[in-house]
This record gives sequence, C-alpha cells and structure tokens, in this order.
Amino acid sequence: MFDALIIGGGAAGMSCGLVLGSAVTKEYAKDKHIGIIMHQKASHLQTALFNNALGLPAGTTGQSVLELGKEQLATQYPHVAQIESEKVLEIKPLPEGFEVITNKLSYTSKLVVIAVGYTNLLNIKGLESFVGPHPRAAAEKERIWLKNEDHLITKGLYAAGTLAGWRSQFNIAAGSGAQVATDILTLWNNGQDSHVHDKL
Repeated sequence: MFDALIIGGGAAGMSCGLVLGSAVTKEYAKDKHIGIIMHQKASHLQTALFNNALGLPAGTTGQSVLELGKEQLATQYPHVAQIESEKVLEIKPLPEGFEVITNKLSYTSKLVVIAVGYTNLLNIKGLESFVGPHPRAAAEKERIWLKNEDHLITKGLYAAGTLAGWRSQFNIAAGSGAQVATDILTLWNNGQDSHVHDKL
C-alpha cells in the first residue's frame, strides 16, 4: 500500500511529488511509500512556452519541463515510485484509503492526490459526484474542477492544480501541488505544521 499516490505528472503532480520526496530525511516521512502515476499525454505543458515563469529561462518549453521534471524526481528522490504508461480508470474508497485501478494494474493508497488537467474529458470513475463547472475559467471552455476545500475533496482525497479550481498558470499549478504536499506532510507529522526547505 502507498502512503500517498499522486495521479498526474504535470506541474502540480510533479511539484507535489518533489516536495513529498524531499521530506525523506524527516522522521515522520522517512518510511512513507510514495508513488506518482505519470499522466503526461494530456498535460497542457505539452504545448506550453514559458517566458514569464519565475526561474525558467525565457523560451523554455513545457515539453522540456515534463522531461526534466521526471529526471529531477528520479535523480533527487528515487524512492518516489514513478509509474509509467498507465491511465487511471477508477478510484474506489476502501475502509482505509482508496483503490486506484488503471488500465493495467490496481494500487491501494492511504492518500490520493488527483493532479490531472481540468478538461471535461476527465472520466475517472468514482469522481462523478465531485465534478462541477470550473470557478475560474470561461464557461464556454467547459472546464471542470473537483469540488474541494483547501484542496481536500474528502478525507484522504486531494485535488491539485487546475483541477482544484486554480487558474491555468504554470506557477499557480506548481504551487498548488506543493501546498497539497505540505498539507500531507503536516498530516503525517500529527498535525504539526510541516514544510521542507533545503539550505546552503
């Protein structure tokens, strides 16, 4: 069983994975089993070009961010399992956590973070009751969100990025994923506020 399983390998999902992975030195997180199902084909980063994202050189492509993000996660935090070439079909609640069913396998996790895009093509069974019109997108675009309060949909189930109701901006989506990660770290730390900073 995973302690935390992230669905989506875009800005929000990988940011969440990086922050969770970086807590490996913390007593409350050192033995946690973390995974990320690397949905990337539908990511808006596939066609993005960045000239206004802090820390990224002008002209950086979203495709390079997707590739470098996977490499960064694998190099820095190899204990975060990257699950490739699988698409999530269904999420089922369990007495403790959730079952996440893909087109190939089934996983269980105590916590699940959903960080896929906000298009109305989302078709993960089990989420239907949480879907609503996106609060920060033009109605004609038919964008959706998963209804949540501070990223929490229901106990143990989180939304991150545009699917959490945030605008489609790289830094906003990445920050949303990082916020969810620190909420999870706080939960693992028995409610004591937690975040991870690296220092020189």
